[in-house]
Amino acid sequence: MKRMTIAVIVLLLIAGGWWLFRAETRQPVSPSASKVDGATLKDPALIAKGHYLAIVGDCASCHTAQGGERYAGGRVLPTPFGSIPSPNITPDHGTGLGEWSFEDFWQALHSGKGRHGEFLYPVFSYTSFTKVTREDALAIFAYLQSLAPVRAPAQAPELEFPYSVRTSLKAWRALYFREGEFQRDASKSDAWNRGAYLVQGLGHCNECHAARDSLGGQQGSASLAGGQIPAQNWYAPDLSMQANGGLAGWSEQDIVDLLKTGQSTRGTAFGPMAEVVAESTQHMHEDDLRAIATYLQSLPPRPAAVVATSELDTRAILAQGAKVYAQRCADCHGKDGNGVAGIYPPLNGNSSVNEPTGINATRVVVLGGFAPVTEGNPRPYSMPPFAQQLSDADVAAVVSYIRRSWSNKASIVMERDVVKYRHTPID
Repeated sequence: MKRMTIAVIVLLLIAGGWWLFRAETRQPVSPSASKVDGATLKDPALIAKGHYLAIVGDCASCHTAQGGERYAGGRVLPTPFGSIPSPNITPDHGTGLGEWSFEDFWQALHSGKGRHGEFLYPVFSYTSFTKVTREDALAIFAYLQSLAPVRAPAQAPELEFPYSVRTSLKAWRALYFREGEFQRDASKSDAWNRGAYLVQGLGHCNECHAARDSLGGQQGSASLAGGQIPAQNWYAPDLSMQANGGLAGWSEQDIVDLLKTGQSTRGTAFGPMAEVVAESTQHMHEDDLRAIATYLQSLPPRPAAVVATSELDTRAILAQGAKVYAQRCADCHGKDGNGVAGIYPPLNGNSSVNEPTGINATRVVVLGGFAPVTEGNPRPYSMPPFAQQLSDADVAAVVSYIRRSWSNKASIVMERDVVKYRHTPID
């Protein structure tokens, strides 16, 4: 019944999108109409600025296939509706951005429309990038145009019907997309405004750290409140540093350390965040990292989490988990769950341990935990996978024990959940 309801909603969206699409046609801007001359795009200072901003936006991660040329596209991005390969954004004239003007690029970044006015799939995070200023967009475009062109033809998306009907995005955009640049808050400090701009816009943090509904739109109005990353089976935790937030108890330095080195006294980056640190945040300027921390400190307190009760007698599960923990985990993470500073992350009070679903802890136990290699932490300790050593019941027991021990008060994990995540790829 639920699937039927979703299908009806989607079909209505398609019908509405088709009608709205007919009502609006937009002529693409030709390269000759560009208001930016070639000399501007060759300005070394502008290119250098764009290089840094492209790193902040983590553009290379999505637009580089494994083993492929940087920025030449081809990385297949999974979604609940099918797979979408990223495009080539080098300045190749046949397959990349060689024929694009800055106005074309601005339209894509700010409005989520391609060079010919077609709607772009929101796997490209224009819902956040719309906040990027025109000046910063110009710098990024200048940098991309300075790259060596790579011939890499686009691959077609593999989307299921009816999601393959691109015109239906008109209705999706009406529901979930609001175009507009970032607006400074005069009542806040320069650091807060810089942090808000980076987090909300170019850093596109809300694209992962927010819950999504069945149509892929962000649920509710709580910014950065945490959510399961669609099709990847990782949970991006709540980023509030206030009471009941995912980062409650973290200091500004903890945030800076994690983003700079992949590790802090409060936790370690792993899963998709490890790649973000390796490719993006470790290269950011110190003042930008502190600005991000300043902004995260201002996020509001969250309601106290309500732990789901279970009719099961959990005593046997937790007793088995304690036994597994003593045998497999305590030597590194300590009997008190506090780990070893700078080496083994704490499990006590860890936001990834306490997130609502238990996905992160389960996947790390089964598949291992691999911190990013960074300049500040060039030889990080990794956690080995226990997929071969522990049964599904043992994994469920030890994860439940960790989530219910010390100061942790999260829900238990069921054996059926372990079965589901055991066979999920790492990325």
